[in-house]
Amino acid sequence: MQWVKVFGGLVGAAALVGLGVILGHFAVPKGADTPASQDLDLEILETVMKQLDASKIRENLREPHLASSPRDEALAQLLLQRWRDPDSGLDSAEAPTYEVLLSFPSREQPNRVAVVHPTGNVLFSCRQSEQNLTGEQGGPDVVPPYAAYAPPGTPQGLLVYANRGTEEDFMTLQTQGIRLEGTVALTRYGGTGRGAKVSSSPQGRKLAGVLVYTDPADINDGLSSASETFPNSWRLPPSGVERGSYYEYFGDPLTPYLPANPSSFRLDPTTVSGFPPIPTQPIGFEDAKVLLCNLQGTLAPAAWQGALGCDYRLGPGFRPGGDFPADSQVNVSVHNRLELRNSSNVLGIIRGAVEPDRYVLYGNHRDSWVHGAVDPSSGTAVLLELSRVLGTLLKKGTWRPRRSIVFASWGAEEFGLIGSTEFTEEFFSKLQERTVAYINVDISVFGMGGSWAGAQGTPPVQSVIFSAAKQIPAPGPEGLSIYDNWIRYFNRSSPAYGLVPSLGSLGAGSDYAPFIHFLGISSMDIAYTYDRSKTSARIYPTYHTAFDTFGYVDKFVDPGFSSHQAVARTAGSVLLRLSDSLFLPLNVSDYGETLRGFLQAAQRDLGVLLEQHSISLGPLVTAVEKFEGAAAALTQHLAALRKDTPDPLQVRMLNDQLMLLERTFLNPRAFPEERYYSHVLWAPRTGSVATFPGLANACSRAMNTSPGSAAWAEVQRQLSILVVALEGAAATLRPVADL
Repeated sequence: MQWVKVFGGLVGAAALVGLGVILGHFAVPKGADTPASQDLDLEILETVMKQLDASKIRENLREPHLASSPRDEALAQLLLQRWRDPDSGLDSAEAPTYEVLLSFPSREQPNRVAVVHPTGNVLFSCRQSEQNLTGEQGGPDVVPPYAAYAPPGTPQGLLVYANRGTEEDFMTLQTQGIRLEGTVALTRYGGTGRGAKVSSSPQGRKLAGVLVYTDPADINDGLSSASETFPNSWRLPPSGVERGSYYEYFGDPLTPYLPANPSSFRLDPTTVSGFPPIPTQPIGFEDAKVLLCNLQGTLAPAAWQGALGCDYRLGPGFRPGGDFPADSQVNVSVHNRLELRNSSNVLGIIRGAVEPDRYVLYGNHRDSWVHGAVDPSSGTAVLLELSRVLGTLLKKGTWRPRRSIVFASWGAEEFGLIGSTEFTEEFFSKLQERTVAYINVDISVFGMGGSWAGAQGTPPVQSVIFSAAKQIPAPGPEGLSIYDNWIRYFNRSSPAYGLVPSLGSLGAGSDYAPFIHFLGISSMDIAYTYDRSKTSARIYPTYHTAFDTFGYVDKFVDPGFSSHQAVARTAGSVLLRLSDSLFLPLNVSDYGETLRGFLQAAQRDLGVLLEQHSISLGPLVTAVEKFEGAAAALTQHLAALRKDTPDPLQVRMLNDQLMLLERTFLNPRAFPEERYYSHVLWAPRTGSVATFPGLANACSRAMNTSPGSAAWAEVQRQLSILVVALEGAAATLRPVADL
């Protein structure tokens, strides 16, 4: 990758001097007027807010295609063209490429699901493609429904219904006396990630094959007829099939912790962990209805029932007197193949005037499974408009940020956050040392006009998101700000602030994952979502199907694109506040509220259990108190500096404390069973107690073991990891001269 050229504009041997020297010295134009006191310019902020144009965002709504496809490459070239435009472009733009392992269905041997008679006759075949309702669901660019990274195979067996395909679901089947060996399980989306279905359960691994469908109860509020679904409403039509990656981890499967460059060591594809162990294929709910409504056996639990218009039964096999002979079986023919393909990230750079070696990253992925008008083009359209407005100001000489801004269009996100992960692997040290924050805008508007902001993030970014949201009008006639509208729909009670909008926590659903979990960079994801009181849809209904088109967005999701404009303004305001403010607008004291909440949950729900095993929460209590005290002292110090005229070194030292706090919560040995997860506060939590994930998970595993067992030793280890992390965080916030 040529980040040296990107930032410094240097060529030849000078590029080998090193990124640190280049960014710290050559990146500032000689003779430029770059006062160290440069702060956020509210007039520039207002100008940007006014110039972000909803009609231009609508024009930008392109239809990307599968990662590494010609259409994907064409969109990458469009981004380069825009970011190199002499009138509205950025300082520089590059498109570095990685060689990554992707998974595709065979065009010559399409995947197939069929009900077969013992004689071998095919009695029923599921659709191999979605119904062409608008003329956009056919053609060579529409990839057939498939489960990426599912292995090839042609298993056949009796059908069983396994609800969400979780470990608990398979245990329920076993308690009902159902033998899973050699059967084909019909499961529904939701409840657990795609990659965790079956592969995380020893019982599920006994299956011969797996089918996955979307139940109308989960996505359509129970509605399923043609007149009630797309193209007559925003709901999923009966033939709609959710594609997706079933790889359990993120990043290129062959090069974990290494960038997927040609010279990098690669694992043997046959030994890679994280792929589904069983042939798997997604189907539409119209086909699932034919299968499920003909099953025999015990009535499924009430929580397992859905909206296909029949009683869901567990199987195995079909009922006598139904549409198929009772001894009929389901055949699943999967012919997926693994291929090494080139996939590129596109990076656009605006060089900082005062602190070019401090980066604010703004990212959105480019690839989709089919048309992807919502996912990810709604985010790409916002990215293009925001970079156009800032690029125009830059080229006119009106504005240059205090810190460097990096716009990123990530490749191959749908296969497992590959582009962003490879980027963090390649520039691990540099990004950890210099990145202020990461802003992610994947799906910018989730549906039905967008009712409220749906931001997620780590606690320090809460204040900057709230500050931006208070200044931007919400779409609609009420005349409310985004903040006030957000608080109406989704709020919480804060001990420090009273009633505030609820900021969600970050999992691993988009490209923020490697930045927060692997690098420890303060991160956020910004979107506008639908009113959850009006629909129970787990996500917008045409997600990852061939019906996620421009017309779908224009007619149902956001007519007029006012919600897209609101997201552009919110993300743009946050970006400018982070890149231009003299002091970084990261509130470390907000972490204290999170830590106190986690501690109280541990005391309330785990305290008695821990005492029974002679494990004390005392050191953790002390560590939380130390953090709260250090955060409060730093906040007071910051307030005092704001009233004074601080010298550049004072500003830099304090900003580094704010920037580096998130890194102190990393421990790469905390979760050896996980890949890339090293943040002790935001790692996956499998335990039921809403507290520190390592502690919750360890207690959950140890609960039914004997005193002194290895499981209880792990509980003590996790407590020690937490105490050390919190004490380290407190030390980072104390005065830098205080050793």
